[in-house]
Amino acid sequence: MPTGVAEFDRVLGGGVVPGSAILLGGNPGIGKSTLMIQAGDQMARQGRSVLYVTSEESAQQIQLRARRLGAGHGNLLILAQSNLENISRAIQKHRPHLCIIDSVQMIYEPSNLSAPGSISQLKDCCTEMVALAKAGGSAVCLVGHVTKQGMLAGPKLLEHVVDTVLYFEGDTHHDHRIVRCVKNRYGNTLEVGLFRMGLRGLDPVENAASIFLESHSGLACGSVVTAALQGTRVLPVEIQALTAESMLGAARRKVSGCDANRVAMIIAVLEKRAGLRLVDRDVFANVVGGIKIADPSADAAIALAIAGSHTKRGLPARSLVMGELGLLGEFRAISYLPQRLGEAARLGFKHVLIASANSSADRQAVADAQKAGLEVRVCRSLDDGMALLQ
Repeated sequence: MPTGVAEFDRVLGGGVVPGSAILLGGNPGIGKSTLMIQAGDQMARQGRSVLYVTSEESAQQIQLRARRLGAGHGNLLILAQSNLENISRAIQKHRPHLCIIDSVQMIYEPSNLSAPGSISQLKDCCTEMVALAKAGGSAVCLVGHVTKQGMLAGPKLLEHVVDTVLYFEGDTHHDHRIVRCVKNRYGNTLEVGLFRMGLRGLDPVENAASIFLESHSGLACGSVVTAALQGTRVLPVEIQALTAESMLGAARRKVSGCDANRVAMIIAVLEKRAGLRLVDRDVFANVVGGIKIADPSADAAIALAIAGSHTKRGLPARSLVMGELGLLGEFRAISYLPQRLGEAARLGFKHVLIASANSSADRQAVADAQKAGLEVRVCRSLDDGMALLQ
């Protein structure tokens, strides 16, 4: 069942599966309730019944928020209740296509004398809701809080018993929000959905470049754009690096948005294979926009960004770099090259640096990209890539 919110459906694998259980976690105030109201309203407009159970706010407060968001279809029912028995009776009575519980930490089982939000209460309430979904065919979406470490609050059992686990990420310094899937029995676990928070709620973002890319005039020393893969989605992101003088033995390595251990390995390769002296330099690396990437195809971009900052050279404007870096200083081939080249051509890049095109599909994709006006350069090693710095 598609919810009608395209980016949310992308993460779910096409929509909500009847009888499934979804767990959505995120920091307070990030927009979890807003997303759920918008998704529930869109499903209601498709003629499906949706039951929104609020355990933290009154029904009047939810109605006011729904009006502000332009939601409030007649098929969207609101129930202010925290007693699990009453919630179960309401689900059995209305048999909604989707039941949203906001939040699972505040509902309680009356026969359990523990306080709401305790481990035993969470276990009982979550297992009961999942069993109710499987038996009645109503999909259940449980909204939960996260800890200071960014993990879902409560026992790990919560993540094991549900079918899908989603994290809603973002911060107060950016208006974009990311829905990230870490478990999905019915779809890809690497998908992400992008939203922008506005006065009328969350707006889906189809063009990721509008969030993560910033145009630069001329050479930008220490800035390199790459095409990272998140599930089946190609995200063009800008990687910036800065090197500064430091004292020998006290050099710092600060990383934001990518794996610090991998950046440390890249720095070691730059010193050993490219002859750059970074042992007495502070090195800072940042993925612009607050997104986190784990795609090894960003290795080449990180390496050239650090090298460009250190040598005060940069790549030509509208350049994009893709490739995994090996310990021998070689650039290794990456997966999904046709999709990445297609996105580069669509966004108007002029120069693309890749490691190699081994398969027939990759070679055909390179030929198509060149016909579309892209200058595709194959770099076998780190030295080849650094030779392009101007």
